[in-house]
Amino acid sequence: MSDVETVPTHDWNGDSGTRWAANLARLDVMLEDFGNAAIAAADARPGEQVLDIGCGSGTSTFPLAEQVGAGGHILGVDISEQLVEIARAAAPVGMQIEFRCADAATAPLPAGKFDLLFSRFGVMFFDEPVAAFTHMRRALKPGGRLAFVCWRGAQENDWVRLPMAAIRDIVQPVPADPNAAGPFAFGDRQKVADILSAAGFTAIDITPFDTSISYGRGATREEAIDDALDMAFQVGPLSRALADQSDDIRTKSAAAVRAAFAKRPGETSVQIDGAAWIVTARN
Repeated sequence: MSDVETVPTHDWNGDSGTRWAANLARLDVMLEDFGNAAIAAADARPGEQVLDIGCGSGTSTFPLAEQVGAGGHILGVDISEQLVEIARAAAPVGMQIEFRCADAATAPLPAGKFDLLFSRFGVMFFDEPVAAFTHMRRALKPGGRLAFVCWRGAQENDWVRLPMAAIRDIVQPVPADPNAAGPFAFGDRQKVADILSAAGFTAIDITPFDTSISYGRGATREEAIDDALDMAFQVGPLSRALADQSDDIRTKSAAAVRAAFAKRPGETSVQIDGAAWIVTARN
């Protein structure tokens, strides 16, 4: 167990994928501002061909499809079969969208086809990021664009920092590998720049994006705090940290985490701090 555990790739077709699918509505609210900022930076245009990397249930794919219109096309790729099936079922009739269950880091991609590579929190999990981005860049047209949003450091993001700090005296953490693939693998700005440069991208721009996240909602403040606690237990590092713990440890941890959320502002939602990078580059 660590302060911020990574999610094994295979688990996106197991427990993690199931939990994510069950909490889609909550997660989409949490990630909405980040996704919108990344889509704005991507600037998809009518008629363009777009690859949505780690598309999940299609939350970012659908607005991109609206932007490229009937003359464009979106290919959404994700390693989670559960999420791809949800995306396919939700795809509006008539939109030029295809969803494929595959790993964008290694999947066969047509050379020089895409105008834009896009991702909402889907590029931090590559075991060999330089090789992955090199592979994906080959699918871009000359002058094609890359745009994605990724998390900054765990200590800048309350959805991790608050619950994990709350249980530190209850559950002994072990050091996390800062170089391991996972949600915060791209927390270091220079590391991101070095990866993209080594993969052959140019005009790299990495801009901080900070926003207040609605984490947990309810008709009253107490209900919102309870919902935030339940979400933390369902999805994220807290759920993995406590997976094999006793009922006593889980009860003590729940009380500590609830107290941490109760210190945050908000009436019908718990407002916490979120920090990401908006990254753009060119082929």
